[in-house]
Amino acid sequence: MGYPESLKNLIKKIEETRPDRVEKKKAGIEIPAMTLDERATLLEAHHPDCIPGTRRELKVGPSQGYAVAHEFADLLESKSRVDPDKVDLSQIDYETDVLVIGGGGAGTSAALLAQENGAKVILTTKLRHGDANTMMAEGGIQAADKLWKDSPGYHYIDTLGGGHFSNVPELAYRLVNDAPDVLHWLENLGMMFWKKPDGTMDTLPAAGFCRSRLHFAGDITGAEIMRVVRDEARNREEDITVLEFSPVIELILNENGQCAGALIYNMETEEYSIIRAKATIVATGGSGRLHIQNFVTTNHYGATADGIVMTYRAGLKLKFLHTLQYHPTGCVFPEQLEGLLITEKFRAAGSHVLNVDGEQFVYEREPRDVEAAAYIKEANERGKAVPRPTGGWGIWLDSPMLELIYGEGYIKREFPGKCKQFGRHGIDISKEPMIVYPTLHYQNGGVEFKETGETDIPGLFMAGEVGGGIHGENRLMGNSLLDILVFGRIAGANAAIYAKEKAQDGKMSLAHVNAYNKEVEEAGIETEVVSPMLLPNYIEKKVRDRQHSSHYVGNIR
Repeated sequence: MGYPESLKNLIKKIEETRPDRVEKKKAGIEIPAMTLDERATLLEAHHPDCIPGTRRELKVGPSQGYAVAHEFADLLESKSRVDPDKVDLSQIDYETDVLVIGGGGAGTSAALLAQENGAKVILTTKLRHGDANTMMAEGGIQAADKLWKDSPGYHYIDTLGGGHFSNVPELAYRLVNDAPDVLHWLENLGMMFWKKPDGTMDTLPAAGFCRSRLHFAGDITGAEIMRVVRDEARNREEDITVLEFSPVIELILNENGQCAGALIYNMETEEYSIIRAKATIVATGGSGRLHIQNFVTTNHYGATADGIVMTYRAGLKLKFLHTLQYHPTGCVFPEQLEGLLITEKFRAAGSHVLNVDGEQFVYEREPRDVEAAAYIKEANERGKAVPRPTGGWGIWLDSPMLELIYGEGYIKREFPGKCKQFGRHGIDISKEPMIVYPTLHYQNGGVEFKETGETDIPGLFMAGEVGGGIHGENRLMGNSLLDILVFGRIAGANAAIYAKEKAQDGKMSLAHVNAYNKEVEEAGIETEVVSPMLLPNYIEKKVRDRQHSSHYVGNIR
């Protein structure tokens, strides 16, 4: 338990440099932030997205010719898990006004707003309600609610700058302008934000932002958000039905070209069911469990890009899927915590990131892609990373210095979740630094959608990480929890209106799946992959090769 002697000896170097660094921090003396040109040069040389050969052009679908990571391409250039010709679409198992696919923050907030706008809702989710990246988000949510020193305009400029000015302007505009309302909505639902003694919201600065606007609930902000929205949805069970362990396999269209529902799969009984809906919202989250370039991930077990696969087959284009976010501070020791998100709130509060010699080498509040690239450079080019006992490299995150800046007890008060997690392994992060390294964290892009939540398929709406365009080519801290709530609420409200005013009945069809399967064949793609993936397979290949049983992988029986 705890750090081995080899690492304890290296920690002594951190302790030697800490007093001087703390004094400089208290005096406001910081290591300089990079210029835009310096950032661009660093990213091109060291960010994982920029490594040659890690992407390939798609041979099929509406974004044919667009280059994405091989792991995405493998799923998008595969056939469906089901044979559409064996699905009896006349056997309707469930019927509703609005179908929400995904039980995280985006899907649950969408369900709430759809219900408030008069719709009956079915929310279907792959795992349990709330098993999502929302639950695992820690640091906080951004919102410019202190208008005497901040504004949505500043928030907008920061968001565009963080995204390398490639964001879809309308989406970013809606994100920042709805942010204060989202805070008030959460608080009215019962969310326990950290506050100052006078009752005003406590905030912290964050990487890439010019104002202190990060609102939080300790280091479990996402879990607290999920608590209140999930409880509220369950309290409305007359109008919101939740189906757990029931992922969607394919969207269903109708003869009018509208989305008419979905085909779902019961993971316990292996039965398929059909849900007919007047409007459908895809809120399936991200893709960290694809382990792009073999990176470990902060993502929950079900984050396997299912929404991208099913909507791409239905005809929607991809947006910014060529960019991924590698969070700078993912835990890499002890091994039991590998991939655990170490919230950016540590760096927002002032923790230094240090090399093996206890030296600062980068401003700790650079945008995430720049910060991550700096860590990789320090390891690969300069050879000054911390050697891990089990192999590989890491960077020190000096959490104990916060106790010297803010007083004893600060770490346990502000980071209770992390104290418990590391404490189980004999590490006291108020006295010992953490070892971190870039970790696959977020899908910057996704599928094209509009600021109304609508897509190019009538009756099909989008919310959350599955959608692309809001964050451009890099997301800033705290904008993801904001994103899922802003656009979840928008999609829910507009889907309910669509269901009442625009939905048309028509013969249901999976013809688009047959057409896609045929396109894969005609492109000469030979693959044993079927998609959506649903869950990652962590059985070692040498074991799988000896498993001779016939495993069920697709066709309805």
